[in-house]
Amino acid sequence: MLHTGMRPQEIAERIANEHYNITKLPAKDAFEIEDAINKIAIETVERIRSNRSRRKEFLNKYGDKAGPYLYVIVATGNIYEDIIQAQAAAKQGADIIAVIRTTGQSLLDYVPYGATTEGFGGTYATQENFRLMRSALDESGTELGRYIRLCNYCSGLCMPEIAAMGALERLDVMLNDALYGILFRDINMKRTIVDQFFSRVINGFAGVIINTGEDNYLTTADAIEEAHTVLASQFLNEAFAKTAGLPEEQMGLGHAFEIDPEVENGFLYELAQAQMAREIFPAAPLKYMPPTKFMTGNVFLGNVQDALFNIINVVTDQRIQLLGMLTEAVHTPFMSDRALAIENARYIRTTMRGLGDEIVFKEGGIMQARARQVLTDAVALLKRIESVGLFTSLEQGVFADIKRPLDGGKGLDGVVEKDEQYQNPFIRRMMGGEEA
Repeated sequence: MLHTGMRPQEIAERIANEHYNITKLPAKDAFEIEDAINKIAIETVERIRSNRSRRKEFLNKYGDKAGPYLYVIVATGNIYEDIIQAQAAAKQGADIIAVIRTTGQSLLDYVPYGATTEGFGGTYATQENFRLMRSALDESGTELGRYIRLCNYCSGLCMPEIAAMGALERLDVMLNDALYGILFRDINMKRTIVDQFFSRVINGFAGVIINTGEDNYLTTADAIEEAHTVLASQFLNEAFAKTAGLPEEQMGLGHAFEIDPEVENGFLYELAQAQMAREIFPAAPLKYMPPTKFMTGNVFLGNVQDALFNIINVVTDQRIQLLGMLTEAVHTPFMSDRALAIENARYIRTTMRGLGDEIVFKEGGIMQARARQVLTDAVALLKRIESVGLFTSLEQGVFADIKRPLDGGKGLDGVVEKDEQYQNPFIRRMMGGEEA
C-alpha cells in the first residue's frame, strides 16, 4: 500500500495476475506501516460492527424465536438455485439456512472469487455468494416478518479468511471446530490450532454463532463406547473459544443422535447424553445433529428415527436443531423432503413443548448412570491429554480413532514463526482493546 498507493484488493489482484512480487519490495518504516494498516483496520471493523447492529435491528423489529432454530441445508452447486431453495425453505418454516460447501473446498489454500454456478455436493463459499444469499434471506425475512439466519463453513485451510468474509457479509452461524480439520481433513494440527484462534476472534466480534463438529466423531467411532470423546472435545472447543474471546452464548457446541437403533434402550442413552450436555453447558446454543449413520434409505423408518431425535431436541432444549431428512442415504434433499422434515419438527415441538419441564429423571436410573459414566470417562481423557499434551494425544488417536502426525497433513508450509515486527491490528480491536 505504501509503495503503490493502492488498496489491498487492487494489490491482491495484481499479485494474482503476477504483475507484482511484493517480496522484493523494501520494508517501510514501522510507524508508517502501522498508520496505513490501522486506517484499513478501523474501516473494516466499523463495517463488521455495523453488520452486527443491522442484525440486532432485524431482531428488535421481528423478535427472536423461542425454542430451537430449525436448520436445513441447500446444496445445489449453483448459488442462484440455492437462493430459490433457501427462500422456499424459509417460507416452509426454516430458521437457519446452511449452504453446504462444494466437495473439497476445505482443502483449498485460497478462497475462490465471485458468484459460482458449478459445485459438486455443495456450492463454493465465496464472498459474493455470501452477499447474494444474505440479500435473498433478508428479502424473505422482510416478507415473512422474521429474521432468517445464514450459515456457512469456515473450517479447513482458510478458517480466518472465510470467517472474515462471513463477518463482512453478515453471516449468523459458521461451522468452526478446533480439531475437525485435523481429524477429518488431514490438515496439519499446528496450522489448524493457529487458524481456529483468529477465525474465532473474528466470529466473536461479528456476533456469529460457531458450530463445532463433535458429531463427526460418531461417524467413525461407536456412539456408545466413544461418547466421552464428544464431551471431552466439547470442553476443548469451549476452552479454545474462550481464549479467543468468544462468549458462551455464541458456542454452538455439537453432538449427535447416532446410536445404532438395534441397541436396547438406545433412546435413553441418547436422551441422557443430550440432557447432560445441556446441564454442563447451560448458556451454549447447543447444535444437535440428526441420525445419519444408521439411516438406510427406508423412508418410513427414517421418519420415525427423525421423530425420536426431534423429541429429544424438545425435551432437552437444544437450540440449533439440524433437521433430519427421511431420504437420508437416498439423495440430496428435495424441497418436499425439507417440508416434511420441518412439519415433523414443528408438530413435535407443538405437542411436546412443556414436556422437559414436567420430567424428573429417576435417581440412580439408567440415564443418570449413563451420564455419570460418560462424564467420568471424559474427565479421565482430559487428564490424559493434559499429561502428554494435545498434539501428542492427536498423534495417538484419542478422538474418532484417527491418528495424525505432528508434522504431517496439509498446510504446514503455511505455518511460520512470527517476526518481531509482526502485528495484527484486528485482534486487539476485536478482543476488547482500547479501540474496540
